Amino acid sequence: MIPRRLRSPSPPGGQVSTSHLQSNTCPVSVSPPHTHCSLLPLPDLGKGEEKHHDDDSLCPFISGFCSVRHGLAVILHLCNFSINSQKMSLSIAMPAMVNDTAWPSPLNATAGRPSRLLCPVDYTTRAPMYDWSPEIQGIILSSINYGSFLAPIPTGYIAGIFGAKYLVGVSLLLSSILALLVPLAADAGAVSLIILRIAQGIAQVMVLTSEYSIWVKWAPPLEKNQLINTALSGELTGSFITLLIGGFLCQTKGWPSIFYIFGGIGCACSFLWFPLVYDDPTNHPFISTGEKEYIVCSLAQQDSSPGWSLPIKAMMKSLPLWGILVFYFTEFWIISILMAYMPTYINSVLQANLRDSGILSALLLAVAFISSILGGLLADFLHSRKIFRLVTIRKLSTAIGVLIPSVVLVSLHWVRSSVSTSMGLWALSSSATTFCQIGALVNFLDIAPRYTGFLRGLSQVFAYVSGAISSTVAGYLISQDSEFGWRNVFLISVSINVSGLVFYLIFGQANVQDWATEQMFTQF
Repeated sequence: MIPRRLRSPSPPGGQVSTSHLQSNTCPVSVSPPHTHCSLLPLPDLGKGEEKHHDDDSLCPFISGFCSVRHGLAVILHLCNFSINSQKMSLSIAMPAMVNDTAWPSPLNATAGRPSRLLCPVDYTTRAPMYDWSPEIQGIILSSINYGSFLAPIPTGYIAGIFGAKYLVGVSLLLSSILALLVPLAADAGAVSLIILRIAQGIAQVMVLTSEYSIWVKWAPPLEKNQLINTALSGELTGSFITLLIGGFLCQTKGWPSIFYIFGGIGCACSFLWFPLVYDDPTNHPFISTGEKEYIVCSLAQQDSSPGWSLPIKAMMKSLPLWGILVFYFTEFWIISILMAYMPTYINSVLQANLRDSGILSALLLAVAFISSILGGLLADFLHSRKIFRLVTIRKLSTAIGVLIPSVVLVSLHWVRSSVSTSMGLWALSSSATTFCQIGALVNFLDIAPRYTGFLRGLSQVFAYVSGAISSTVAGYLISQDSEFGWRNVFLISVSINVSGLVFYLIFGQANVQDWATEQMFTQF
């Protein structure tokens, strides 16, 4: 039941006094959504112009998911959906693109068990096939990360100063156009496809890096986890839809269709982005006055943009920052492997055909999507009710997101003969991994909100370097040892991931660091 809002009497003549705008007092009492909402008179932003506010605009956080900030989260969700669907498309299409009979066995078919063809015979009549070895396949799949480490730092830096609107929109459009060109690049040869994927990876990381800068001015502290998780869950949705229908598209329409469809969706999202997204709520043409002031007042204590200056020396000495960066490297080591090779594992080890392996992989991501949304709501609830300190929420979530998947991955080698058990463990791992999104992966928003763009870019460098190395190493190990290749991949990944967790638990913090305040400044 929503409590009745209280109003102060309006000044005579129907005009609302604007004198309080000259002070630091916010007209809206910033409260978490579950508390009583008490409002003072809202200011008249137009000089001499009478304003009429309905109840929803007076207390925007009561209108919840109908607010502009939640609409922004949905649009970012669609952008992340497009980016990840384009990234995952090649993982789904690869079995259909490769001439399986040219090589002795599928990628790590389990010894002693008859392997099914990775792609049905009718592929040959629908789309070209290529004689790429497992090593070449591994390089192609991981090539999207090869150039990605070049873009995050300058992208985040520029987004933090000039805003993310045009960086995200143009980069999404570029990635989508390149997705449409994948079939042509594949016909030109493996080298051409690798070059295209490198360029596409740079465009995609520009989107994923820039979008965090938007939340610096749009996300009230008590809604930050919820809004960010809603946006980031688009990556899971993109993977889910791609895995769900990708195999079907490859079998019925030919593998090029998957690139045409998701490339076209990305182009549509980029055209939707430009008229609907603004870097600052004060400039948005469709936002209500009440919601605008709620957001501005809730972020009133946040330091302003640092301009062109960065405390580089202080950042290099900051152990809490290093804790986040090290964890990005170790976490994305395993995430990159799972995203690139999960369909192949289900196909070759669990012996599911291409369509079924896509559906099973999609079900895992559906579980992860639900867990991601619920995790964000839970984190905001625990924080707003002051049940746990913010640093406790971050570390506990990170521990859950690492330890449970680690146990699962170690166990998979010994239960691979049971498809149902393996898929149950995969589902548990997928749901637990999403807790890292409300843990260490967003921790830089806590320790240095005014440098969010730059730090997001820096963390992405660690993530994509890790992804480039891990995917290549995994492809090599799987191709060299058909029986124990997957076991070795999982054991190495778990060891690296747990070491990053330990480092973060020791040095991680959630309070704004001294070097991230306006008082401490060194020139870049």
